Amino acid sequence: MDERVEVYRAELRRLKDWEPYLKKHSGLPGARANLELVAAVVEEGDADRLWRLSASRDEFLALCGTAGLGRIALLEPETVMTWLGELASDPRWRVREGVAIALQRLGRESMPKLLAEMKIWSRGDWYAKRAAVAGLCEPALLKSNQDTVEVLAMLDQITQALSLAAPADRRNDGFRVLRQALGYGWSVAAAAAPKNAKPYLEKWIRAQDKDVAWVMKTNLSKSRMAELRKNLVGPAAKRRPAAKAKPAAKPKTKPRAAARSKAAPGRRRGSGAR
Repeated sequence: MDERVEVYRAELRRLKDWEPYLKKHSGLPGARANLELVAAVVEEGDADRLWRLSASRDEFLALCGTAGLGRIALLEPETVMTWLGELASDPRWRVREGVAIALQRLGRESMPKLLAEMKIWSRGDWYAKRAAVAGLCEPALLKSNQDTVEVLAMLDQITQALSLAAPADRRNDGFRVLRQALGYGWSVAAAAAPKNAKPYLEKWIRAQDKDVAWVMKTNLSKSRMAELRKNLVGPAAKRRPAAKAKPAAKPKTKPRAAARSKAAPGRRRGSGAR
């Protein structure tokens, strides 16, 4: 484990009240929350503390507690998964990231349990679908081909829902964050099982839906897709369509010369009326 995480774990063991310390070292406000400190809380927090933190109005404290619930999910599966399902649609995006961290922690403990739960979430609202994608599409979890095949099937189902969304739904924040998650999720799963992913990708690459097209284009741009991309896109598709030839420009006529050519024979230059 990261050396900084171990330092934070040691600090937390010496403290009775964690909240002032967590707020001080949160890294917020700022571009990046202190994820090493989050990881320390996940490992050191007891169930009561994690539950309390997850319900905090402070975004960083809620992130820490939410992420930590993944560690106790197998001990209290029904209550933890129900609460994580509610937090998956929290307006604070870092709390939603905490849900993804919790799900990934559950997956490291029991991938069959995570897969079973995510099959339910993948049929939920946009936020639940997004959480399923973020929770499952983690390289460290997709070591088994069988597990990855199940994940690919769920991604296919979720992408189908994305393609059928009504125009009003596409303006929904939940739809937007799901689209973003699918924008990297397919490439993670495809890299883990290229042969199994190929038929799905070839199907969705042909989709006319603009949001699905964006999802596929974004995934195919990832470096981890380099080898698979060669097999998905043939030489003809790689070539840019030839530009249409421009019609030849009509020769420009000089007005003065044209006028002169029409002048009566024998008329002297400059003899006209002024």
